Amino acid sequence: MTLAPSRPPAAAWPGLDVVPSGARAAVSARIARRLFDAAVSRLDVTVVIADPDRRRTLGRGGPVMTVHRPDEFFARIGRHQLIGFGEAYLTGAWDAEDLSGFLAVLAAQMPDLVPRNLQRLRAMVVARPPRMHRNSQRNTRDNIAHHYDLSNDLFGLFLDPSLNYSSALFESEILSAGDHRQAAVPREGSDLHAAQLRKIDRLLDETRVCEGTRVLEIGTGWGELAIRAAHRGATVRTVTLSTEQKALAEQRIAAAGVADRVDVELCDYRQLRPEDGRYDAVVSVEMIEAVGHQYWSTYFSTIDRLLAPGGRVGIQAITMPHDRMLATRRTYTWINKYIFPGGFLPSVEAVEQVTSRDTTLRVANRLSMGLHYAETLRQWDEAFLAASRKVRALGFDETFERMWHFYLEYSRAGFTSGYLDVQQLTLMRREERA
Repeated sequence: MTLAPSRPPAAAWPGLDVVPSGARAAVSARIARRLFDAAVSRLDVTVVIADPDRRRTLGRGGPVMTVHRPDEFFARIGRHQLIGFGEAYLTGAWDAEDLSGFLAVLAAQMPDLVPRNLQRLRAMVVARPPRMHRNSQRNTRDNIAHHYDLSNDLFGLFLDPSLNYSSALFESEILSAGDHRQAAVPREGSDLHAAQLRKIDRLLDETRVCEGTRVLEIGTGWGELAIRAAHRGATVRTVTLSTEQKALAEQRIAAAGVADRVDVELCDYRQLRPEDGRYDAVVSVEMIEAVGHQYWSTYFSTIDRLLAPGGRVGIQAITMPHDRMLATRRTYTWINKYIFPGGFLPSVEAVEQVTSRDTTLRVANRLSMGLHYAETLRQWDEAFLAASRKVRALGFDETFERMWHFYLEYSRAGFTSGYLDVQQLTLMRREERA
């Protein structure tokens, strides 16, 4: 589906209505045009550029991108690179009927879109993350609120009834290769709700949650994992920094009849102390992405201190290749600016390095399920687009719709192409693993 292109209102989206101009912008736009033309000419895509003087078609055939306003498009990517590319979509300067398919082709070739000799200049060109996005205890609450406190009603429009906002695990064969397991390709259109519960149950199984287990959850979401752990007979302490999520999670926990077993706290994970209790299982679903690479050691060291002897840790994490993680860790991205301030994805290698260096924890096994996230995102985006009228009724405008659609399809493309993965990691103490 293509959302109708139009320029966003200046008051609601400050800065988007201003197209880069001036001598510097003109030079960078010319460079961007040449680099873009050279890149897409090698790709299995079709790019139609509606120049006022002549209509051009680039690429080798495949998903179609139409550049409606080429001057604006190249001005934006020339000055702001991938942020400008995303912003040009928000303003309607370009469109693609199969947005995910088009972006997946780009994602698969991401390391080589810019010539290698020019990549050495990356640090001189790309923007650095703002200091206020660093996930210190002072900043993290605002970073989390930017996304998770948008509106519980908004998330309810496209999530399944469990309100799980993380990758599902659809029914499929699990291929084993030692400690590394791979979830086979899911069937398109599979039951999302059942798949979300399967994801939770596997993590609880991996951490041996049962009657009497003391569970710590870092990142409450809307409470479904805590509810299912409590139904197994566990007692759960779950911490969050989202006031909106906390309020609804407590309502759902009470409605499920397990309020006596679950304690929801508005608390930074760094404030947790062993003297307040240790836990047989520590679980955290897609929360490490909001930690920031500067604090990975603090995150895992905190978990290490809080884990009781014989305990297990279950973490679901979106990951990226180690070399791309190193290349991009000081880059300010479109996702950072519009969706997740301060967010950054680890590699599995980075997790193993940090835990080996700074903790007694070791990755004992992992399940890779990236294509399951691609299907999860496909279903979310389909539901979001179908709920357009309800999204508008909540007070969100057309530009927000384009932003959210781009975010979901941009993410989906990452998993479809293999540029991104999502893993369930089980960690144990090194002596217990041995």
